Amino acid sequence: MKDNILQSLNLEKIAKFRELGLLGFIILLAIIIQLLNPAFLTFGNLRDLLTNTAILSILALGMMLVLITRGIDLSIGATLALSGMITALTVSAYGNLHPLLAILLGIMVGIICGVILGLLVSKIGILPIIASLGLMNVFRGLTFWVGGGEWVSAYQMPPSFKSIATSSFLGINTLVLIAVVIFLLFYYFVNNTITGRQIYAVGSNPDSARVSGINQTKILILVYTIMGGLSGLAGVLWVSKFASAQGDTATGYELTVIAACILGGVSIAGGVGKVTGVLLGAILLGVLSNGLPLINVSPFWQMGIEGMIILIAVLFNTNVKMLVEKNNLLRREI
Repeated sequence: MKDNILQSLNLEKIAKFRELGLLGFIILLAIIIQLLNPAFLTFGNLRDLLTNTAILSILALGMMLVLITRGIDLSIGATLALSGMITALTVSAYGNLHPLLAILLGIMVGIICGVILGLLVSKIGILPIIASLGLMNVFRGLTFWVGGGEWVSAYQMPPSFKSIATSSFLGINTLVLIAVVIFLLFYYFVNNTITGRQIYAVGSNPDSARVSGINQTKILILVYTIMGGLSGLAGVLWVSKFASAQGDTATGYELTVIAACILGGVSIAGGVGKVTGVLLGAILLGVLSNGLPLINVSPFWQMGIEGMIILIAVLFNTNVKMLVEKNNLLRREI
């Protein structure tokens, strides 16, 4: 018990150090880009950066919970596309549909997708990577089938729907405001609720969690359902923002979401991850995707730079884990 407490304290100190270092790197990167192109820190560009990062951060928070339980969800891009397509077709057919109902429709579609994946993983016992990979193709195929191979364009969508992404409240863009609300809810959920702590317990040590009476099936279904619901919400926001619903929407976006989690310190081995770290990871990717084109970095180099940063983050996570395990082993020997 004492060793577990000491390990938690060590991880907490490392996490704080990591987050401060990540924040410092983001600030340094922003300063360098600003020196090379003064247009970076303008109000208009920062607004675009935040709105573009909002959807990524929403999905990254859900993926954090999945990774903490030692799982993975490769179907979120397809779920996003399916919910976005169904919502777009619905609002194009019923132009008077209230935007909140459109959002709820997208969330419900995502929840259904998430529940299906959760049942496959928790009840049937299929590996998360296999189950989500299969469903990714199923949901993507459904998207093309529902849309009839066509795409829904801006002129088919009512202004009220497109205003979801362009409107603001108290001077804050709606996308950013939704992301902030979800961030606050997640922060409270993982840090101040029993269920939130059980999610970490399942990822840290499944056997101990089972012995202590934690219903792992319930936790896994909950986690994938949350991920599905957020993917559905992201689908509505995506289609509203870009005023377009297509069968190949967000193809490969799941890898960007996973990258944001890894940059934020979430361990793919499970049990480790913080909401604030994931948010910083999403912001870092947002700064890179927004700032590198401003300083005329080739798109090929952009991919290389992002990949290199992700590899460094993975190596850091691995070294931290080895260091903690080594310290725990030394304490037991003493």
